[in-house]
Amino acid sequence: MATTSMQLSREKRKAVFRKVSLPYLYLLPAFAVMGVITFYPLIYQVIISFTDFQTKDLLLQLASPELKKVGVQNYVDIITGGLPVQNFEFFRVLIYNIWWALTNVMVHVPAGVLIAVLLNTQGLWGKRIYRAIFVLPVVVPPIVVGTVWKNIFDEQYGAMNQFLTLLVHLFGQIDPVRIRWLQEYSPPIPWLLPNGPLTLAYYAMMIANFWLGWPFMTLVATGALQSIPKDLYEAASIDGASGAQQFWNITVPLLRPVMIPAAVYGFTLSFNLFNFVYFMSGGGPARSTEILVTFAFDLIRNLRLYGVAAAFSVIIFFVALVVFLITNRITRATESYTEA
Repeated sequence: MATTSMQLSREKRKAVFRKVSLPYLYLLPAFAVMGVITFYPLIYQVIISFTDFQTKDLLLQLASPELKKVGVQNYVDIITGGLPVQNFEFFRVLIYNIWWALTNVMVHVPAGVLIAVLLNTQGLWGKRIYRAIFVLPVVVPPIVVGTVWKNIFDEQYGAMNQFLTLLVHLFGQIDPVRIRWLQEYSPPIPWLLPNGPLTLAYYAMMIANFWLGWPFMTLVATGALQSIPKDLYEAASIDGASGAQQFWNITVPLLRPVMIPAAVYGFTLSFNLFNFVYFMSGGGPARSTEILVTFAFDLIRNLRLYGVAAAFSVIIFFVALVVFLITNRITRATESYTEA
């Protein structure tokens, strides 16, 4: 009897072990792939960030006899401005990078919600057509968007200056408009960001990135709007609530649990929007629109300072992590409906 009981207990433990270990067995291939294409490069990057890794070390990598360990000197040079790069200040670029991401989200989210609400109006003809058209910017790669808008803001042949020329001709002006959108260094509003100029290139990029960013917010808001029960609006109408009151007291509170995580995602995306910034302004003029990731790439492309670029990437990771934790703490983006 005791032997039978022990066998049953052993079989029960085996069954529990199989049940517990089965999910990990399914995840093992994914972990293996992630280890090769994600975790190994990250660890390797951290290692070379403490060295003077350059072009001379590419052949033998970490086994190169000329590779020198420099400790945290790369990090110190980046933060204190000790790099052999003109017109670079780490904290100026950092503040501009945060400002760039923040202002984009502040524009994208309200616009996306407003357009979603308008498209959700009962009786509006062609809703599906509008939504299909509005989703087009989402599927266009940022590299294409940056290149096209760079041509739009061209000083001599760009569509923006041609459009402004057409407008001023209506008021009797003969001379064509030749605004240097991506080359002019003097800021239109000098006091807006005191530690660095917000040049015309910044505003041009804001316009272009607005075209790129608001459709995603509209899609998210549209899905959330369609999940709000119509009974709430009918009850509010019976109680005499106006359209504005229904929007602020029903729509906005119920959209918040969806739009806050979308805003945090949009902030993170804009913070590291390399393709768009690099191919539209290249960080110019005079590095005024440079963000952290474009500068890290520039360290490799022009100076071949792989060790410094690796250290810069590690700093970007921790900056992004801190920004995410702060925004998540303030907005409670990852809390559930019951916790919010």
